[in-house]
Amino acid sequence: MGLTTANLDVRAVRLEVSDGIGTLVLSRPPVNALDTAAQRALRRAAEEAAERPDVSAVILHGDAGRFSAGADIREMAGMSAADMTVWAGQLQGAFSAVADIPKPVVAAVNGYALGGGCELALTADRRIMADDARIGLPEITLGVIPGAGGTQRLTRLVGPARAKEIIFTGRALDAAEALAIGLVDQVVPAERVLQEARAWATRFVGGPALALRAAKQAVDLGGGTDLRSGLEIERALFAGLFGTEDRLEGMRSFVAEGPGNARFTGR
Repeated sequence: MGLTTANLDVRAVRLEVSDGIGTLVLSRPPVNALDTAAQRALRRAAEEAAERPDVSAVILHGDAGRFSAGADIREMAGMSAADMTVWAGQLQGAFSAVADIPKPVVAAVNGYALGGGCELALTADRRIMADDARIGLPEITLGVIPGAGGTQRLTRLVGPARAKEIIFTGRALDAAEALAIGLVDQVVPAERVLQEARAWATRFVGGPALALRAAKQAVDLGGGTDLRSGLEIERALFAGLFGTEDRLEGMRSFVAEGPGNARFTGR
């Protein structure tokens, strides 16, 4: 399948689709800061990636050797508390749209992912980081706290003690430390970040899309509740997949040909 570009504000975010993989590219020089227009473009691109049947997995990536320096501080500086009540909701909504993409999502973190950039990376299912990149939540140095999910998603990922230390100090972590504490999942040379992200995403092209969606929902929804409720979520999603064509094909193929030979259609 050839390369296409979504009809979005390409000055801020663009969705590129090639060979079953959608890449959400942050492109707002010089640091890919996410102002209001970029946030809206991000939300639209995420929603389109979620809906398009020709997208099996999604990559988050930044142009010009940088992931994102986060929200646009110049735009935020003149806002009142009332302004921010509305603006923060829009920002969280854009990031939640990425987190809610019902397909595998990988962040290819290049250069730096700071503030909102880090929070955006946290919405992904997997994070691959360049060995020379930096990641962190410096909002405390501005007299505020992370407002796009950082206090919540980071805590669930690395635990409350580590999350507090990172948020309280506002320091940037190098790739080795980020990997050691589980903030990222893989560290590679900078020139291979996008390549490795694409290799991971390619694994899901032609895969059982409905089962992948259910698996992501089970982990994400179940992880935010108690065990009993999580098990009920899992049970319902598991049983529901028995009404799909992919389940019939997967089990038929396994019995007839052994594992790994199913031809899924996403239905």
